Amino acid sequence: MADETTRTAPGGVEGGQSSGAPSGDRGPRPGSARGPRPAGREGGRKYFRRKKVCKFCVEKIDAINYKDVRLLSQFVAESGKIVPRRLTGVCTPHQRRLTKAIKQARNIALLPFAGRP
Repeated sequence: MADETTRTAPGGVEGGQSSGAPSGDRGPRPGSARGPRPAGREGGRKYFRRKKVCKFCVEKIDAINYKDVRLLSQFVAESGKIVPRRLTGVCTPHQRRLTKAIKQARNIALLPFAGRP
């Protein structure tokens, strides 16, 4: 038994077992033969997106009237759902008032609860 020698792996662990640490001497993976990204706009957005501003703040509308169906219908989707803030750009306080006005208009049948099937 004394004349048997044990081989050590390049990482320094006996028996060829790796310790779980990645070894840097391996080459790139077969599927990732991409180089560094070229400078430019190829990976990002293709166009400039304008920041949405609150329509009510810009036009200085203080009270949102539930009887103004033309205004309210701009913020209701075809399916009957209230369009979220992130899509319309309306600020939080105006979105709350808008939601209340839409719900009031629905209750007295000025706006539909659901869209047409």
